[in-house]
Amino acid sequence: MDHSDAEAAAAKTALRDQLLTARRRRPLSERLEVARALRDRLLAAPELRVAPTVAAYVATPDEPGTAPLLAALREAGRRVLLPVLLPDGDLDWAPYTGETDLAPQRYGLLEPTAAPLGSAAIGGADVVVVPGLACDRRGYRLGRGGGSYDRALARVTPGTFTCLLLHDEEVLERVPVEPHDRPVRAAVTPSGVSRFRAG
Repeated sequence: MDHSDAEAAAAKTALRDQLLTARRRRPLSERLEVARALRDRLLAAPELRVAPTVAAYVATPDEPGTAPLLAALREAGRRVLLPVLLPDGDLDWAPYTGETDLAPQRYGLLEPTAAPLGSAAIGGADVVVVPGLACDRRGYRLGRGGGSYDRALARVTPGTFTCLLLHDEEVLERVPVEPHDRPVRAAVTPSGVSRFRAG
């Protein structure tokens, strides 16, 4: 790691702490409102309206909620893939068959109990929804630091609509970037969808 990479890593850590603190201060009522608004914004996006298969995730308590989105996708008859965290930090993918078929796993994650399809399954998704703490106007996202989603995004078919779910103030002018970081095409916030050229 050279000097600039070390600086980027340190800047990411500081920004993560700041963003997580702000998220944890949000009242439950606001969190529920945000989750419903994100569902509505994403379902209205033209890319999602024509997507038979959507890769998404089950939000943790300090992430913008995904339960309303997952329920709506299932009701609409979409095939939904959810991540399964592997021991090396990579992601496998399994079908989402309903809220009752989610089981608690490491790090407080809820994962599907259906048989995994392999790490390459994300390449078959028409829309990929990923978590993050922030992103910038170039489409670069700030994740948790494990690199799981950067590896997964490298397997996404070129041209696929990739987006992350954020609060409005988490779309920043710039986030620190390291060589392995993969951009997304859009950020979905309660106030709308921001599309980026780099993703």
